[in-house]
Amino acid sequence: MNNRKITLLSLVLIIFTSIFNFVNIPRAFYLMGYASIIFYVIAALCFFLPFAFMVAEFGSAYPSAKGGIYTWMASAVNSRYAFVGIVMWYTSFITWMLNTSSIIWIPISTAIFGVDKTQSWHLLGLNDVQTLGILAVVLVLLVTFVASRGLNQFKLITSIGGSAMLLASFILIVGGSVILLLNGHPLQPLSLLSFIHSPNPDYQTGIAVLGFSVYAIFAFGGIEIISGLVDQTKNPQKTFPRGIAVSAILITIVYALGIFVTGMFTNWNQVFNANGGKHVNIGNEAFIAMNNFGYQLGLALHCPHGVAVQMGLWVARYIGLSMFLALMGAFTTVVFSPIKQLVEGTPATMWPKWFRKVKRDLPVNAMKVQALIVIAFILLVSFGGKDAKMFFQIVVSMTNVAMSLPYLFVAYAFWQFRKKRIDHPFVFFKSYAVARLASIVVLVTVGAAIIFTLVAPVMSGQWTTTMWMILGPVLFITVALIWSRKTE
Repeated sequence: MNNRKITLLSLVLIIFTSIFNFVNIPRAFYLMGYASIIFYVIAALCFFLPFAFMVAEFGSAYPSAKGGIYTWMASAVNSRYAFVGIVMWYTSFITWMLNTSSIIWIPISTAIFGVDKTQSWHLLGLNDVQTLGILAVVLVLLVTFVASRGLNQFKLITSIGGSAMLLASFILIVGGSVILLLNGHPLQPLSLLSFIHSPNPDYQTGIAVLGFSVYAIFAFGGIEIISGLVDQTKNPQKTFPRGIAVSAILITIVYALGIFVTGMFTNWNQVFNANGGKHVNIGNEAFIAMNNFGYQLGLALHCPHGVAVQMGLWVARYIGLSMFLALMGAFTTVVFSPIKQLVEGTPATMWPKWFRKVKRDLPVNAMKVQALIVIAFILLVSFGGKDAKMFFQIVVSMTNVAMSLPYLFVAYAFWQFRKKRIDHPFVFFKSYAVARLASIVVLVTVGAAIIFTLVAPVMSGQWTTTMWMILGPVLFITVALIWSRKTE
């Protein structure tokens, strides 16, 4: 039996690679410019750090619990609350699949052509958004079929894609610094005002700016993965808090430095606002930024214009291929892992026998129902009459809100968990008062971010965007409340 324990360095690497996502750098710069840095710092202090210690304490209390967060919330609050909470957690992956199955075609296009050409794709007379919707449906069916056959051999793809995206961060920071040294000045002007004011015309009002908070929180999402590592860590009382603190600092520095360096080679108006920004959206901004990176590096090195253009195309192809591999690997896991925990981690009486049918250690019928639900949402959104820019804004906003909501459930459950004085070996918050304060900070931070995200589109007349963000969670919460009566 292997009794090797996780060291501080190993713990930091696990947390960093599980949470850090390169795309959050160019996306933050596209939405808020240099001003996004302060939001990432606040998200790290008011969300990532306290929430990470919460799930660490929960994980130490239930190290072998099959139900995961359901077990946490059921013991701390009650079974109905836990069921609604885990359904909301599961719902976040439904919207993630909706988002990813639609957006993944952009890195595919970029990997092939060096630029995003999805806005010119038309299938059987359909427009570009509807075409992407049909392609997304095909992808969901294909991945569900492959995963349900037990052919989940995508760990290597995920590893290669993830490593390539980490390398992209290094290339961006080093290459951006080289461009600054060669040019002698940043391409996006620097001033004190630039750190508090967004160059994006969609982020000029106070509500819109505060709505960006949910993107910053999403950038630190996935923390719950560390809950099962407490008992595997060497000297956890000292190593675990240090690992979380070091990881938080490291991730925040890389995000902040990456955003700052992006301004060294990206003039926001010239890159993102060319032709009124019609061809830039929240799905392709990373590829446009990195294409520009390669182009600007070529110019800074005094390469001929044609060579600089090719450098931009090949950098974009690298990012496209890397992201495609990372997303495909993640998709094949998400298509079965959350639904498996939902079905197996909750009481068997909650589900019909046919729904719980297991084949090859997978809930195959539940996966089929899941595919139908995802497809229904894809078709509703993609055939809703929106252009590409609005379409991707809606699906990404839906994902951010849906993936932030479960944090509210877990944070409140932790408050009750400490109030009940449930025994657990790893304790970071030394008193109930401090634990309660940490819960309140997370609840206020995440809750405010979600509210601002929902209100911002309404203030600019885009009420349908808010409607879509609310529809999924409200629908699933209603179903969960009705369904949970079966446990009583």
